[in-house]
Amino acid sequence: MILEYKGIELFYTDQGKGTALVLLHGFLENSTMWSSFLPILTKKNRVICIDLLGHGNTDCLGYLHTMEEMSEAVEAVLKHLRLRKYYMLAHSMGGYVALSLAENNKDKLKGLCLMNSTYEADDNERKALRKRANKLVQFNFENMVRMSFANLFSETSKIVHSLKFETALNEALKTPIQGYIACQEGMRIRSNKYEMYLSLACKKLIIIGEKDPVIDAKKLLNETKNTTIETVIFSEGHMSHIENEAEFLQSIMHFIE
Repeated sequence: MILEYKGIELFYTDQGKGTALVLLHGFLENSTMWSSFLPILTKKNRVICIDLLGHGNTDCLGYLHTMEEMSEAVEAVLKHLRLRKYYMLAHSMGGYVALSLAENNKDKLKGLCLMNSTYEADDNERKALRKRANKLVQFNFENMVRMSFANLFSETSKIVHSLKFETALNEALKTPIQGYIACQEGMRIRSNKYEMYLSLACKKLIIIGEKDPVIDAKKLLNETKNTTIETVIFSEGHMSHIENEAEFLQSIMHFIE
């Protein structure tokens, strides 16, 4: 489905009936990443999947997509659908967007699950990497995307899950250069949301990959210990929906019960 938003087309899907569950994809992904889970999730839930700015079938707004601007686009879809209460599950960059959305919609959230994501801002090293990537991607987009995406998987995972890896990579390569640059810039300047996330009265869950090259698993586990933020840790890396598919689905079903 298409929602006209600020002069662009914003794509989303809306399936099933019951408790609303909003799914947000990560960087270089789109709403198709949830396809294999929809038959199960829609049995008892209304599931809304949204293509974030500059990804999938949603257009770009400019060359900088802040997390606030991206969350406003998501909020526009949720208002259009007249959702009063919902659970939200967000992967990687989608988690940063979800946290921004949560700041202005605390009373609407029944639960917020950050999947292979974090409430922390980029450190200086990460900021520099994003800036460098945005320069390089202008000259060799395909190789940069292939390299960025491959780094999210362990060598073993790329072999064990080769078919799903290739499918996900092909979707990543559909991302426009403008979308790549705009979101990298937005992620680079985002702020820390730990205190805000901790203050939410809804259910809170962080799904962590033990071998995640992007997220500091030990630091997250230490910071959330003895807080209202629940954590679950899986054996593999950044792509829990592929690398730990069964455990991931079980955790999500439990989270939205």
